[in-house]
Amino acid sequence: MKKSAFVFLAVCLFGLVSQATASDFKVGVVDLNKVMEKSPQAEGISNALKKEFQARDQDLIAKAKQLKQLEDKLARDGAVMSAEEAKRLENDIRARRRKLTTTRAEFREDANLRRNEAVNRLLKKVGEVVTQIGEEAQVDVILTDGVAYFNKRVDLTEKVLQRLEEIHKASK
Repeated sequence: MKKSAFVFLAVCLFGLVSQATASDFKVGVVDLNKVMEKSPQAEGISNALKKEFQARDQDLIAKAKQLKQLEDKLARDGAVMSAEEAKRLENDIRARRRKLTTTRAEFREDANLRRNEAVNRLLKKVGEVVTQIGEEAQVDVILTDGVAYFNKRVDLTEKVLQRLEEIHKASK
């Protein structure tokens, strides 16, 4: 009997403690996709990458056009060319196609590497801002991805975007 009374008292006490703790518990949510789309830093990353890789992209386009012209020439004039000329042109086309494929792969790899580096730097900065806002608002937990539903009153996304905008303006 004493044991069951003790268990009952412990359960009641635990219920009261957890209820008091739960009422003090604050949750916030940040839509990381929205932050990564709409922050000025993300726009800056996009513009910088376009600028950095624009010349190489134009070069690839020009080489692809040259290759297409040679392929068209072979298709159009191949029947009237000597066997040796046609063979030489086919070899040239094959070599250019191989080089273009390799160059495209290197371009994609370089662009992805740079994009990932820049995005990781931005994610680190966003993490710092989220931490600052969480501490200022005295939030216990901030959730990002994988949240099925959240009320707008716990959404900290706009605060994060505003802070990133302030940081961006201050860095100029």
